[in-house]
Order: sequence, then C-alpha cells, then structure tokens
Amino acid sequence: MGTVLSAAVLAGCSSSDELQASSDESVGMPNPAAVHCESKGGTHEIQKTNEGDIGICHLPDGTSVDAWQLYRDDMGETQQ
Repeated sequence: MGTVLSAAVLAGCSSSDELQASSDESVGMPNPAAVHCESKGGTHEIQKTNEGDIGICHLPDGTSVDAWQLYRDDMGETQQ
C-alpha cells in the first residue's frame, strides 16, 4: 500500500507547466532544408502565413525559393 501511495505522490509532482516546457524545447536536430540552403550560400528565414510557417531560402543571386522545394530539387527527391 505504501509503495502505491508513494508512486501516486511522485506521479503528481510533475506539473503541466514542466511538461509544457519540455515539449517546447528543440530536439537539437537542424532542419535539413535550412542546412542545405545555407550550404548554397543562402540565408534561411521562417515566414508565417495563413496556412502555417514556411521556410524561405534567400539565395546569393537574389532569388527566394521555398527551402524544402530547393532541397527536394537538389537532392533528387520528388514531391509526394
């Protein structure tokens, strides 16, 4: 009985704020499309739209393209 009570008390110690904070943290993996953009000399920017966030790659020649489309085009992956 004491073990069950101890487990219940410990389970209640995690607040929703602590859980929210940990879920908001980055996993530490870079965005492959952003890395690819920067490897081509570009700068990567996140733009907020009504449809959600999109990554834009601003290339050295002045063009701006969807970062994931650039990645797929250069890596030979087709859009699904």
